[in-house]
Amino acid sequence: MGRIFEKRKHKMFKRYATMAKQFTKIGKEIAIAVRAGGADPNTNARLRLVMQNAKAVNMPKDRVDNAIAKAAGKTDGDNYQEVVYEAYGPGGVAIVIETATDNPTRTVANVRMHLNRCGGELGKSGSLDFLFDRKGIFRINTTGHDIESLELELIDAGLESIDPGDENDAMVYCAFADFGAMQKGLEAQKVEVLEAKLSRIPTTMKDTLTGENLELFHKLIERLEEDEDVQEVFHNMSEGDEE
Repeated sequence: MGRIFEKRKHKMFKRYATMAKQFTKIGKEIAIAVRAGGADPNTNARLRLVMQNAKAVNMPKDRVDNAIAKAAGKTDGDNYQEVVYEAYGPGGVAIVIETATDNPTRTVANVRMHLNRCGGELGKSGSLDFLFDRKGIFRINTTGHDIESLELELIDAGLESIDPGDENDAMVYCAFADFGAMQKGLEAQKVEVLEAKLSRIPTTMKDTLTGENLELFHKLIERLEEDEDVQEVFHNMSEGDEE
């Protein structure tokens, strides 16, 4: 009985830790969006999307409002900036690390420390561009919409593909450069966006990690994802190696 309780407690703490990380991440995204386009979601498309993402992970409304007010200067706030690091992990796996930080000196030192301890190293900026395609991805509510008609309407907004999910949602893909146009296109069609993000999809996969390199890779990704300044981590190791 005690062992079962401990397992449940561990799962609960892990769930809360994940939720706290999500809330912190969204709080930083709100700060960056507000400083870039203002605190009014009606005129700030990026902020609207971040608020929708906050809703998707059940972030309390008062916490969202406080983050907006903080970023707008109504209360003292941190000045976050986006910094992207490119690196090679164990066995030459390509890794792109997106951060939001108020102290780039601290952030690069921490990223370098994680890499050094797990057999990786920082690369030069732009050195991994050819290994990843940047895509905009929208998860939408398809209730009341015909997918084929929606595809035709969104072509001019940069639609690359729509991947239907269950009866009520679908994934919409576009190029990075068309992210804003796609958001406007979806809004014009009165499509509810449940979640939106910019992703880096590898063009080639690394599938040769074994033994110690594989263990070090898992440890490195875990360290990076737990770092408070890291927002997203992308890599080109195949899913088969991760199992």
